[in-house]
Amino acid sequence: MRTQPAAAQPRTAWIFQGWLVVAAAFVITLLGFGSAYSFSAFVEALQRDFGASRGDVALVFSLAGFLYFGFGVISGPLADRYGPRRLALAGMLLLALGLLLAGVAQSMTQIYLAYGLGVGLGVGCSYVPVVGAVQRWFQRRRALASGLAVSGIGVGTLLVPPLASALIDLLGWRAAYLALAAGVAVMGAAAARWVESPPRDRGLAPDGAPLPPPSGTAPTSTGVPVRAAIRSKAFILLYLACLVCAFGVFVPFVHLVPYALDQGVRPGLAVLLLSMIGVGSTAGRFCLGPLADRLGRRASLAAMYAGMAATLALWGASGQFWTLALFALVFGVFYGGWVALLPAVVMDYFGGRHVSGIIGVLYTSVAFGTLLGPVAAGYAYDLGGSYALPIIGAAAGNVVAAAITAFLPESAAARRTARVKPRRCSSAEPPRRKDGAGSMR
Repeated sequence: MRTQPAAAQPRTAWIFQGWLVVAAAFVITLLGFGSAYSFSAFVEALQRDFGASRGDVALVFSLAGFLYFGFGVISGPLADRYGPRRLALAGMLLLALGLLLAGVAQSMTQIYLAYGLGVGLGVGCSYVPVVGAVQRWFQRRRALASGLAVSGIGVGTLLVPPLASALIDLLGWRAAYLALAAGVAVMGAAAARWVESPPRDRGLAPDGAPLPPPSGTAPTSTGVPVRAAIRSKAFILLYLACLVCAFGVFVPFVHLVPYALDQGVRPGLAVLLLSMIGVGSTAGRFCLGPLADRLGRRASLAAMYAGMAATLALWGASGQFWTLALFALVFGVFYGGWVALLPAVVMDYFGGRHVSGIIGVLYTSVAFGTLLGPVAAGYAYDLGGSYALPIIGAAAGNVVAAAITAFLPESAAARRTARVKPRRCSSAEPPRRKDGAGSMR
């Protein structure tokens, strides 16, 4: 009798709380990655005011990227232990502080410290915890929910770089950073309030279903411990694929705008190319997540790597705005699908109890790739005056990542799906309750 009110109460709510967690994650990823990916709009001003080379300026983004992906190995386990809301709030405030200090920096060293550390740690504190929180609220529609949550990255890439460019033209790059800092502090703190985990604290199972009747023991999440997960074949292959992909996948976020300017594209249109990545990324997260639930998330992940490899090759053959826009749009679709699928694939293999910690360790591979790839591309341009070699390397890395993903073993979720399907057709057995693991169908 005691459990009945707790299970009945959420049914009267006007919306399933899990979708509010998704909305909060959307806003937080929009602010975090929108601010990070707007960096390309500041490259020309930083080169001019500080007399820096393109490789030196690219190091700012790479340092931030290394931290916001690499710090997940710390923020993920902290979120598993203390809850994601505190980490999300701390991340948004650190991000705002980094943008504020970048706006008053007087040297490239100060830019490295303010933007690199502030933005890097800010996004690193918030990203993995909020993405991990979303995974726990859903089973049947996990890839859809994950895609909606991280579609904030695509929308942020669509909106924030043009906003930053307009602010730079209107107020100067310093005031632009200050304005972004104010917006992040207000909206980020408000969004962090809606981050919750796990659903059982509200008397719910994933997807809003009521908890089953008590069996005499407290409900617990299931999942592989972090130490066991990172020693598994599946994790090692996922890690290697992400590592070789990440060396090139973030090169366009830093160098696409300078590349377009080198080709004679007007500055306003060049910055718009980043928004085209955002448009494609948003479409990929919305459309490819549900499709992957039907076709299989492992095979879909390999397809994302192959798609990014093909579109990066298209970049190398592009020299006009419209061909660059086509590259940016299609590349964004596959990039968005990749980001949306990774957390759901991790959940398929390792369960939910330690998902934030496992995702955090996995993202250290992306951190190393982000640290080296854009910087190497910048220095390659400084030495040879061309982006041909970095683009070829980026495409080749994604080909290798697709090949590695093909060797992933079948996940436990996929095996349970295969067992459940024939039982539906059997008249000798009574119907069995779905456990949500067959959501890939």
